[in-house]
Amino acid sequence: MADLTPLLAYRWSPRAFDPGAELTPEESALLLEAARWAPSAENGQPWRFALGHRDDETWKRILISLPVDDQIWIRHAATLVVGAHTGLNTEQAAYDLGQAIAHLTVQATALGLHVHQLTRFDRAGLATELDLPGDVRPLVVAAVGRLGNPFDLPADLHARETGLRHRHPVAELLLLR
Repeated sequence: MADLTPLLAYRWSPRAFDPGAELTPEESALLLEAARWAPSAENGQPWRFALGHRDDETWKRILISLPVDDQIWIRHAATLVVGAHTGLNTEQAAYDLGQAIAHLTVQATALGLHVHQLTRFDRAGLATELDLPGDVRPLVVAAVGRLGNPFDLPADLHARETGLRHRHPVAELLLLR
């Protein structure tokens, strides 16, 4: 991992966010700009985003769509980003949205921020709460913020937060060898 760019090598998805930290308007704009420049099939750019900053109305509407066990820690994130996509080719649109969220995540890391992505939430409820057009499908919620104190987490989450990161060896990821 020594030759891997630090932006990727040190990226991780914390649950301990600093409840007092906020994103500046410039940081939020840079995250969206990074997502905007992600590759997309035929330059379709099917991604759409909703940003909620801690305690504003959008943030609250996003938060209530998340599972209660995730709300315990995610409520400290400075910003919640809904990643959604449009288009009839949902597989391609979802892939392109994934690229945009990955770019947003790398940009966040470059800014000293952390991102924790969630795909387990009430999609229909969130679409209703945000009054999204019928062709816009929410796929991911990304919590963005600065690191907080892992000792502020419940014991089970603290153990996960401070445990060693694990990734499968490359050899296990290859379909053909």
